[in-house]
Amino acid sequence: MASITFMLNISPKEYLAYYQGKASQVTIQDGGRTTLFPAEGLRPFVTHAGIRCRFKLTFDEDNKFISLEKI
Repeated sequence: MASITFMLNISPKEYLAYYQGKASQVTIQDGGRTTLFPAEGLRPFVTHAGIRCRFKLTFDEDNKFISLEKI
């Protein structure tokens, strides 16, 4: 398994597109590397202020999403 850490800052208005299903993937870019993961993984972390925290994304050897945890 592999993992990456990253910071997300998504306003409540921006998150609405994910919540409504208009966007099903979250894209993060880290130094030239682009990573996608399912937007539904963010649901446990949404607050009235949106999402503002650092995460650890874990994926398997086939680059499939395993988990997302707040750090």
